[in-house]
Amino acid sequence: MMSALKNPQILLASNLADGEVVFLGPSGWERDHARARVARDKDEAAALEAFGKAEIAANRVVDVYLADVALGADGAPTPMHYREKMRVKGPSVRLDLGKQAAGAA
Repeated sequence: MMSALKNPQILLASNLADGEVVFLGPSGWERDHARARVARDKDEAAALEAFGKAEIAANRVVDVYLADVALGADGAPTPMHYREKMRVKGPSVRLDLGKQAAGAA
């Protein structure tokens, strides 16, 4: 029997090549959190964590962890906690870099 989570979760990491925050999507790492694969029970969360550990061992990502999310009407996950909300937005010290710069273009 699957054990439900208090909140759905997604897997976050930092891309080892460029330091960008990435989210595990249906077919690999995504830079858009809205496309992240969502774990709704403990078995799915454990599978995401196992994949993350394998990716660490393969030197593709670091700082892998699960984060609680809220699901929008369209099913897209949005982080619930401050740290992940900030990571989704990108670096906060240089607005000319990262996601802020890309959004301004």
